[in-house]
Amino acid sequence: MDANIPYIPETITVHLGAPNADAENVTLPFAEYIANVASSEIYPTWPESAIRANIYAQISFALNRIYTEYYRIRGYDFDITNSTAYDQYFVKDRDYFENISEIVGDLFNNYIVRRGNVEPLFAQYCDGVEVSCNGLSQWGSVELANQGYTPYEILQYYYGEDIDLVRDAPVMGISSSLPDRLLRIGTAGDDVRQIQIRLNRISDNYPSIPKIAEPDGVFSFDTEEAVKQFQEIFSLTPDGVVGKSTWFAIQFIYNAVKRLNELNSEGIKLSEVTQQYPGATVQGDSGVGVQNIQYLIAYLSKFYSTIPSVAIDGIYGASTADAVRAVQRTFDLPVTGEVDFDTWDVMYRTYLGFIETIPYEYIEGNILPYPGIPLRIGSEDDSVRVLQEYLSFISGFIPEVPSVNVTGYFGTQTRAAVIAFQQLYGIPANGTVGSVTWNAISDLYSDLYNGSRLGEGQYPGYEIGR
Repeated sequence: MDANIPYIPETITVHLGAPNADAENVTLPFAEYIANVASSEIYPTWPESAIRANIYAQISFALNRIYTEYYRIRGYDFDITNSTAYDQYFVKDRDYFENISEIVGDLFNNYIVRRGNVEPLFAQYCDGVEVSCNGLSQWGSVELANQGYTPYEILQYYYGEDIDLVRDAPVMGISSSLPDRLLRIGTAGDDVRQIQIRLNRISDNYPSIPKIAEPDGVFSFDTEEAVKQFQEIFSLTPDGVVGKSTWFAIQFIYNAVKRLNELNSEGIKLSEVTQQYPGATVQGDSGVGVQNIQYLIAYLSKFYSTIPSVAIDGIYGASTADAVRAVQRTFDLPVTGEVDFDTWDVMYRTYLGFIETIPYEYIEGNILPYPGIPLRIGSEDDSVRVLQEYLSFISGFIPEVPSVNVTGYFGTQTRAAVIAFQQLYGIPANGTVGSVTWNAISDLYSDLYNGSRLGEGQYPGYEIGR
């Protein structure tokens, strides 16, 4: 199950024993699993309201295990056990009670959530006679049903007034949340944003992990530093790259600090899992994302005769699609004309390879290409120093852009100058310097610098202005 909106898995794999026991794994349809659990834990003669309330709890408990990858992130090859010390009672190959099976068929794609949260509620429950717990009492639910409580009212009685029922959730195959690529400097997407959000929450409990100022899905210096610090704390190789071990370690610690496998979970809000990135950029798209693609293509065209240059106009037209196909042919990728993650990654990696050979040292009047990594609050290196030199020079001609101190650290002063520049020149004013903003700043700097060096009455051959 992925880390976004929960769904109902087609199948579930049950370990027939305690997690560490040498026991068989059984994979079966999710609805059959719930019918088995319900037939093993409750009685078919109970009032229907009690049966339904218990089945809601059993579904939500199992989905919580799957959604949080409770066992998978620990290295196990199953989703849940049949040990009642850990999970729910399941008996391989048992018969199901007919009325229970019918109710499961009606409810199996419904589950409980805490209002405002996304993840299925960890609906803890116990029999209420031999064992008591903070969640639902199975025999207590019978008493409430006999008093006329509805299934929802029974659930509210035990889990609180602030619960909702998600109904008719989609059914699909389980897929691991693990990305099919390494996350590192330069990568972008919802998986990067997910890591950034999780690391920021983990840092509340582990303050030595630096905050990522803007979880925007772009893996920049601040994300790399947070990943390295996380890896140091939890005895992983501190390379700043998120592979399988680091991904699952982050998920494990995030689940723990958020208490996602407890009844009093802090919860996951919809804003934390809403997708921000489309699967691919295609012909007909427009905007800053397209400009970034065009910038990379235009730069690579200087080094590869097989790649034509394109106008950086933010419109994904036929010429841009043709150039993307040329890139894909050059790097032996499927020729689709669409920029998927693989195409973006090869362009970005190749671009970074060229940029790494360029010393980022400010020389008056000299224009350096975009450093390849977005600059924003918390960035600190020579490329920030160059940016500040450009902005400081520009502010001498354009008072709306405030002057900045040249420190090499991207703080609030630099962010204010960047936002002022972006507002003046019609660039989305987010305070982050990507390729579009860097190009606009460096181009204006070049125009102003060359214009200021002209003799009286000389004309530079182009218009200088906004």
